[in-house]
Amino acid sequence: MISAPPLLLVLGPQGHGVTRYGDDVAVAVTAARPDATTVRVADVDTGDRELEGMDAATRVHLHATDRLFGSRPEDAAEVVERWARRCRLTLTLHDVPQPSDGTMFDRRRAAYARMIAASDRVVVNSRHEQRLLEEFLPGTAGAHAIALGARTGIPPVTPVAADRDLRVLIAGFFYPGKGHRPAVLAAARAAEALRKSGEAPEMVAVRVIGAPSRGHEADVEQLREEAVALGVALEVTGFLSDAAFARELAAPGIPLAAHEHVSASRSMLDWVEAGRRPLVVDSRYAAEMDELRPGTLARYTAEDLADRLVEAWRDPASTRLAARASLAPTLQDVAAAYLDWWGA
Repeated sequence: MISAPPLLLVLGPQGHGVTRYGDDVAVAVTAARPDATTVRVADVDTGDRELEGMDAATRVHLHATDRLFGSRPEDAAEVVERWARRCRLTLTLHDVPQPSDGTMFDRRRAAYARMIAASDRVVVNSRHEQRLLEEFLPGTAGAHAIALGARTGIPPVTPVAADRDLRVLIAGFFYPGKGHRPAVLAAARAAEALRKSGEAPEMVAVRVIGAPSRGHEADVEQLREEAVALGVALEVTGFLSDAAFARELAAPGIPLAAHEHVSASRSMLDWVEAGRRPLVVDSRYAAEMDELRPGTLARYTAEDLADRLVEAWRDPASTRLAARASLAPTLQDVAAAYLDWWGA
């Protein structure tokens, strides 16, 4: 074991997913090793002041995604390179570049290559991300994989209440590509199939448990118009407190994680921590999580979503976890894995 863990630098606004997860890991590490130190900085300028004049031998660990550092991927590379000159910096990289990034793919790939080259060592959050680096950033140093950790071990089992509405639940921010439009289309088809079988739901809705990402408010209104034309209500809760968010996740409805291009997904864990078993669009990452936490998700293909919504509406208990479902690895497991990695 190393004499002390690295300084744990948590960058970004409190509500950002990567910032929040970095803080979760820091809390778990500190619980395991009270000699660990965490420094929380809201922005790059504050981070610069914290690291200015630091002994170059000081070990620092940071959870990073390019979007935390500025509006351009190049900003992230420049900051990481600057900070790596001031300390022995290790990184957990989130949102690893992949071709679905579209026009930003090449710029993000170049920025991540620079961040990896500048740091001592790198962790990613899935074997899938390891393979993305091998496939699209050849020549970069090998990254170690530590899966995202759950905040709880075995969630409480929520009684299943009868619900005559067909309501599809999607957690987190609204932005194009996350699966809201396919959910609307599938919900309309599922409702039509149920009506033909004489099992018409009282109402049909897709509920966004969260707010639109900045700049995507107009996309919500456009999809709402499309949904109304199909007989589907698009409900958007807006930003929620942690307690309100948890209540929404546990409420009646069919949990869905429909983003096809995730590299590692905290929203899947949000569902299972609430005792839910979400429908998850099949992907290499979904298969990895299905193997890691058996029985905690239900994989589907895009063509099958309407049929799977029908099945889930008929059997709402299938959207809840079994009483003894394990969510391991937990954050405590992740903290132990980091401590082993830092000490290797």
